[in-house]
Amino acid sequence: MHQKTVLILGGARSGKSRHAMKLAEEKSKNPVLIATAVPGDKEMRQRIARHRRDRGAHWTTVEAPLELAAAIAELAPADVAVVDCLTLWLSNLLHEEGGCEIKVDQLLAAVGDSPAELILVTNEVGLGIVPATPLGREFRDEQGILNQRLAAIAGEVIFLAAGLPLRLKY
Repeated sequence: MHQKTVLILGGARSGKSRHAMKLAEEKSKNPVLIATAVPGDKEMRQRIARHRRDRGAHWTTVEAPLELAAAIAELAPADVAVVDCLTLWLSNLLHEEGGCEIKVDQLLAAVGDSPAELILVTNEVGLGIVPATPLGREFRDEQGILNQRLAAIAGEVIFLAAGLPLRLKY
């Protein structure tokens, strides 16, 4: 178990990122954001720009759309880092690399070995309908497995719904 890791999960627009940022800012004057989004279209570029403005200059941003384990391995013991989000990261892996098992294992090892405080943001994707496509079902399954594995090693797990945190593990 990695006591310094908090896993925050919930549905889309549930308040996960906002809650993660608030926790990080309570713990550090200079938190780190490890961003996994790829600015592939205009709307995503605008979304990323808005998030940067909302965070402010006191945040350090590290972009890691695929090499997340390496980014976590670079953190120092005094760092408080938010990884936002594991859902986009996993989607990136499935689209770019066609698989994710090795990278997921590397991520779990990096989380377990990290001297930093980590706040991991991920979507709970198992509460909706069964995806219509094989890739959609594979993604849903892999995301559920990743969330379970991270919850097992995290010191704290928080579920967000309608902006309200529900502590599942602490």
